[in-house]
Amino acid sequence: MNHPDAHTAAQAAAIENLLRCWVREHNIPAPDDGTLRVPLTATGTALLTPVHYWSPTGWHRFGLPRLSNVPETSPPADAVTVAALLAREAAAESSEQRTALVAMDCGVAPCGAEPEGSRSSALEGAELVGRVADSFRRTAAFVSDRRARPADEPDLFLTAEQALLLGHPLHPAPKSREGLSEAEERLYSPELRGSFPLHWMAVAPSVLEADSAWTVHGRLVPAEQLTAQLAGPGPTLPAGHAVLPLHPWQLREVLHRPQTLALLDAGLLQHLGRLGSPWHPTSSVRTVYRSGAPAMLKLSLGLRITNSRRENLRKELHRGVEVHRLLRTGLARQWQAVHPGFDIVRDPAWLAVTGPDGHPVPGLDVMIRHNPFAPADDVSCIAGLVSPRPHLQHHPHRPTEHQGQSHPIGPEAPVMRSRLAAVVSRLAERTGRPRQAVAVEWFLRYLELVVRPVLWLDGEAGIALEAHQQNTLVLLDPEGWPRGGRYRDNQGYYFRESRRADLDARLPGIGERSDTFVADEVADERFGYYLAVNNIFGLIGAFGSQHLADERLLLAAFRRFLTRAAVGPARLRTSLPAQLLDSPVLRCKANLLTRLHGLDELVGPVDTQSVYVTMANPLHS
Repeated sequence: MNHPDAHTAAQAAAIENLLRCWVREHNIPAPDDGTLRVPLTATGTALLTPVHYWSPTGWHRFGLPRLSNVPETSPPADAVTVAALLAREAAAESSEQRTALVAMDCGVAPCGAEPEGSRSSALEGAELVGRVADSFRRTAAFVSDRRARPADEPDLFLTAEQALLLGHPLHPAPKSREGLSEAEERLYSPELRGSFPLHWMAVAPSVLEADSAWTVHGRLVPAEQLTAQLAGPGPTLPAGHAVLPLHPWQLREVLHRPQTLALLDAGLLQHLGRLGSPWHPTSSVRTVYRSGAPAMLKLSLGLRITNSRRENLRKELHRGVEVHRLLRTGLARQWQAVHPGFDIVRDPAWLAVTGPDGHPVPGLDVMIRHNPFAPADDVSCIAGLVSPRPHLQHHPHRPTEHQGQSHPIGPEAPVMRSRLAAVVSRLAERTGRPRQAVAVEWFLRYLELVVRPVLWLDGEAGIALEAHQQNTLVLLDPEGWPRGGRYRDNQGYYFRESRRADLDARLPGIGERSDTFVADEVADERFGYYLAVNNIFGLIGAFGSQHLADERLLLAAFRRFLTRAAVGPARLRTSLPAQLLDSPVLRCKANLLTRLHGLDELVGPVDTQSVYVTMANPLHS
């Protein structure tokens, strides 16, 4: 990924993602000879890929693959080819499984009939290939732009939100954004440091719906007042009307919808145009930030980003305010008496449009998120902290090899290096300690200051957080050590069914409109994946794959942490530590299979929104 050509670097990143997904979702063990072999029975060949680093937690590093039945002098397979081959293989595996199930059910195997769903499998495979191509193209643009403009923003929070150039390392198409043109990409991408003014609509009181628990000096501030303050000076509104912010792409999309057009024709909506200063997209793309503003805005975007179209659901708007009210019942005081450095970034207000028929109008809503960060606060989501991005580094004419050719890297070559690597290296230089010793201490502080508070909330209140790396923020002190953490997301809460009575006693009626209660088994699966597999194992994998620390040492440190959390005087009431220590396998979200099945993680019951597989528990390996 240090290749001078940004497209080559992006190809390498895309292929690594695809192969990591395939290895995890098929439980492929480490090869003995340094070459990963992926049989492609449906195509009559195999992929042969050099292994540069094998990660106990899944963040493997691979070279470029080739097909087994082509001359070694042939060019390596590109990301689109690899995606097509893996999609075809997965479709064949799915067909075999369906045939076996039919045979078990009726006692005979179907003869000569096309397997049920084969056409949809082919279409979903083609869709995956298109998304991989789109993600690869956008990643190449991000890397090229960042190499040309490496300087960071003065606002540290914004810098961190713009740092996630390569995306989720275990997703087949982490930067795919269907429906975004190249011109729009420049404006709306955090990776390209885009910014834009918002469009605003006036909403008549008869179709306005809103809720707010936002207070200033003990006084409740309505959502309508918050959006009016954020819009700034503008046209005088009719009495009772509120202003609703819209992303420019969102506006273009909703103006093609009959519900929106009918409301505009009836005068219940009025487009006021662009108002106010530019806003910046954060790592989620649809949540926008303006330095110094009291709030961030989580907007509805019909773009498919990773596994979902990112339009707000009404239950999620209710959930954000509900959690804020729940924390204000005294739960936050109780929590922070034990863990003063951790909190949830609150989503205490929202505004939306409900049609004359009483149904929510999709795409016309906003979640108003509290902005607790000053521009000088060094705070970063873990995903941005561990993601490699170009840094200028002195390499006096060190060559790299690609397809048999040498390409000299100049004395000021952009080397892909994460901020985590920079922080650990700087701490090692400042303290005079080995880099691995610093990495282990950094990790242990992270476990105590960020992970333990999340476990406490599950054990004491029965609330499991969807604390994956993009939802989890770490606050750093001036030297770079963790000093606290934050969680953000009005979607990612799992209220345990077994704790319904306790939570209802705290906040009567909780969950009625937010649809947040789930069976404990579902909470266990999702909590284990998001906090342990995605967040902590992902962090360990970043330390290892970036040669900052031995993953086995970090896994041992994590085991000790879990043991103290499960037994002894510092024991927590959550079941997750014992689950991680005792189980030889864990449930894990399979992003490649989720995409091949065409699932949207915001549609349907929570336990069927994505595909989960069983993986070996690295704490037992």
